[in-house]
Amino acid sequence: MYDIIVIGGGPAGLTAAIYARRAGKSVLIFEKDGFGGQMTHSPKIENYPGYNEISGLELSDKMFEQALALGAEIEIDEVKRITGGEIKKVMTDTACFEAKAVIFAAGVKHRTLGVPGEEELIGNGISFCAVCDGAFYADKHVAVIGGGNSAMQEAIMLSERCSKVTILQDMPYLTGEKALAAIINEKENIEVYYNCRVISFPGEQFRGVAVLCDDEERFIDCDGCFIAIGLIPNNIALEGVVDLDEHGYIISDENCETKESGIYVAGDCRTKKTRQITTATADGAAAALAACRFIDGR
Repeated sequence: MYDIIVIGGGPAGLTAAIYARRAGKSVLIFEKDGFGGQMTHSPKIENYPGYNEISGLELSDKMFEQALALGAEIEIDEVKRITGGEIKKVMTDTACFEAKAVIFAAGVKHRTLGVPGEEELIGNGISFCAVCDGAFYADKHVAVIGGGNSAMQEAIMLSERCSKVTILQDMPYLTGEKALAAIINEKENIEVYYNCRVISFPGEQFRGVAVLCDDEERFIDCDGCFIAIGLIPNNIALEGVVDLDEHGYIISDENCETKESGIYVAGDCRTKKTRQITTATADGAAAALAACRFIDGR
């Protein structure tokens, strides 16, 4: 039995654990992959207060070490199901844990295109993380699918080691920040195709991308492809327990409270307009403080 179980070891979950431990609550953090969440894929973070520049991996390490130093416990496992009631039950494939309150901060996963050949070539020509896989394409031609902030950041990063980067955007303009778009426009080895929709990845081995650009079929001959078209919330464990919106995000108020008493949500997996590291840590603090008030009967 714990006071608070935190699901997810990203910035929201780690901040929640830090605040809860400082309030004297026993805390168990579940993480199925690696601590830090999406920010570990960012080689350079320039908008987190207190740091002019820091890598996502370094920032996540600092948060993780702080939570451990304060006495948070760690469980490396995937949570399959959470139940409500006076005592919350958090279940994995092999065990069941109990808590007075739960803070759900499981984050998001990469959205895929759902086109022929994609699933078979993931990890063999198709990637989602330039930090992880960019080195494999040094001095080669790669495509980046998407036109938002993530896609532009991936393209800029890849342009520093690849001979050419082709951005495939299905809209007539880039949808991310103007500052990133300006950098894209200045890069001589980045080319942008607008109104361009991916229709397949033909062949058993990766050799390029079949697209429909302005209603004309084309084939982009390239050595690899990075998909950056958005994220899907990892909220299956709470389906039927809390309310989800039409996109699968958990509905909550500004105190990160859900419809289920004693279950809170923090970070990218909840309904919100802005998803940044700073807003994730803010959620973690709000959720932890609300959970502590709930446990204390205030």
